[in-house]
Amino acid sequence: MAGVTIAAVQKWFGGTHVIRGVDIAIDDGEFCVLVGPSGCGKSTLLRMIAGLEEIGEGTIAIGGRVVNDVAPKERDIAMVFQNYALYPHMTVRDNLSFALMLAKQPKQEIAARVARAADILGLKELLDRYPRQLSGGQRQRVAMGRAIVRNPQVFLFDEPLSNLDAKLRVQMRTEIRELHQRLKTTSIYVTHDQIEAMTMADRIVVMRDGLVEQQGAPLELYDTPANTFVAGFIGSPAMNMVPGTVRAGGAVEFEGGVRLPLPADARADEGQRVLFGIRPEHCAPSNEGLPADVVVVEPTGADTQLYCRFGGQDFTAVVRDRTDVAPGERVMLRPDLKRSHLFDASTGRRLAA
Repeated sequence: MAGVTIAAVQKWFGGTHVIRGVDIAIDDGEFCVLVGPSGCGKSTLLRMIAGLEEIGEGTIAIGGRVVNDVAPKERDIAMVFQNYALYPHMTVRDNLSFALMLAKQPKQEIAARVARAADILGLKELLDRYPRQLSGGQRQRVAMGRAIVRNPQVFLFDEPLSNLDAKLRVQMRTEIRELHQRLKTTSIYVTHDQIEAMTMADRIVVMRDGLVEQQGAPLELYDTPANTFVAGFIGSPAMNMVPGTVRAGGAVEFEGGVRLPLPADARADEGQRVLFGIRPEHCAPSNEGLPADVVVVEPTGADTQLYCRFGGQDFTAVVRDRTDVAPGERVMLRPDLKRSHLFDASTGRRLAA
């Protein structure tokens, strides 16, 4: 196992600057998730770690060794791809053992590693099948098994669950997390799905336009987002952002003259244009607060989501108890000021006391 250090890394595709000075230090044994919208540079960064893309500037080190000019096969990494990348004419057993055969490992060693991987991933009964005879989840297990047998210093996952249905994705992300807890191999995982990031990561790195917007533990990003982009990207449903103006006496005034006290840990200047951020699950119906018109009610069983409009924009609240609120009604929604946030309207930066 080994840590991975990404220092001042940049990348251009022609005249397009796709990675713009990224610094990330991933500890030995850590599960790090790179998350962000399509085109943010996360997959390009992963491919540079793997050696599949050249580094424009900066350095990437694996286990303290700078690998900028090291061939992919000599970096001691194993990559799991989105499309599984299995050899269709080979059995599961042969797919698992192929890289070890190329490395001219002893047959006994190959058999032992394949057996271990098959045991870990529940593939024992599938070793003599071909990829076409497997389900999507089984193929993904084979792809992970092929990485495990190599016993690498670092696992790289490039959106490995995006081709699976919703139920299987939930199952597989649990299996991948359990696998990491068992093997304790440094892992870097790319996804655009923030739920995967929140549930799997030791550390999340949120990227946008080739830059790191924020990195930290999942709950750190959820509780103290650095800006409106991170606040809106992490958490589902997304955080509500209500434009307002700071007034004297520590209040925010919204459209229509509605006022709320500043969030508990926020500070802003009088007259400053701000965005009041509150997560749907931290906003409850009450006798006071924000008057919102209910548009759609979605009961999910465990909770009820109220899609409303306040001040001319969409506003979502998640009610943990059953409710008889109906579309067309007006409700008062009271934000939890201890869990609310304040952002500068022009820069998007969080305004903390």
